[in-house]
Amino acid sequence: MKKKVLSFILAATMMTAMVAGCGNSGNTKTDEPATNTQDEKEDAADDKEDAAGDETDAASGDLSTKKVGVCIYQFSDNFMTLFRTELENYLVEKGFSKENITIVDGANDQPTQTGQIDNFINDKVDVLIVNPVNSSSAETITDKVVEAGIPLVYINREPDADEEKRWEDNGWDVTYVGCDARQSGTFQGELIKDLGMDKVDLNGDGKIQYIMIEGDPENVDAQYRTEFSVKALTDAGIEVEELDDQVGNWQQDQAQQLVANALGQHGEKIEVVFCNNDAMALGALQAIQSAGRTVGEDIFLVGVDALSEALENVINGTMTGTVFNDHFAQSHSAADAAIKFLTGEKNDYYIGCDYVKVTSENAQEVLDMVK
Repeated sequence: MKKKVLSFILAATMMTAMVAGCGNSGNTKTDEPATNTQDEKEDAADDKEDAAGDETDAASGDLSTKKVGVCIYQFSDNFMTLFRTELENYLVEKGFSKENITIVDGANDQPTQTGQIDNFINDKVDVLIVNPVNSSSAETITDKVVEAGIPLVYINREPDADEEKRWEDNGWDVTYVGCDARQSGTFQGELIKDLGMDKVDLNGDGKIQYIMIEGDPENVDAQYRTEFSVKALTDAGIEVEELDDQVGNWQQDQAQQLVANALGQHGEKIEVVFCNNDAMALGALQAIQSAGRTVGEDIFLVGVDALSEALENVINGTMTGTVFNDHFAQSHSAADAAIKFLTGEKNDYYIGCDYVKVTSENAQEVLDMVK
């Protein structure tokens, strides 16, 4: 299986849970009312037997009857397509019935996703896995899901630290699974730093002129990738100059237009193009090539996600580098966390993994794993 190969090859770079948590789920058990007839006593005994059977099934790992609700912020996102496909396959591999796994598209609209979560609660799913449209909605989502007594696993888009502390303080069955976006931004900056100023400082003015194409300014991943890609350069003592910073909403077509506009305005002054994800980097590449520029010679381009097309571009030199956002480790860890909740175990409140820096030296190896 791909994940096993990936774990073996990249074992030195993968992380396990980073912040430990403990406590009860917050569910309480009430005493049964007294019964006055033999029929009522028999019914109560049957109910206890059924409940005991359910607990035994869960403890034994029988997951075939468990219902899983999965909310994805937007199906058209290339990375989340890889993620949800791998998540569903791994859930089935672990014993869930495919018919009991429902994955819905939030269409990048929080009210739509909120309605989907309400539907899952009404359908009495056994566990929810949520990739929120807006991380700022996590408190509202958490409250309604916890109130319904359903374990909750957030993925990919991290709620803020105060929200995660709330889970721990209340002992709720809620966790977050994902990679630290600060690391991905740092790796982007290092991809440029490692080239050396002699190569990147094309105009010889002693600093790096760049443009930034952000995903979504409200998304913590976009915020961190934007900040830490530049910070990696300044921390290394490199002077930088921002020529443009635009929001491409993770979309290839939007990024293409934004970079085309920036190239038209700033021309050869642009030495580096940072993109918060590979989809936008692919759009940036189209604009760069249309402008008659050549990546690796008179401009440098980096993204995040390690999409297959981006990896092929790194291999053939039309992208400087990317950062592997490990959808194998993340999706598997999310499923494993859901299983632990369903079998009565606890999870850490933060379950993390590492990104992997991708250059021409290891791009083929990563491509072989993700294909």
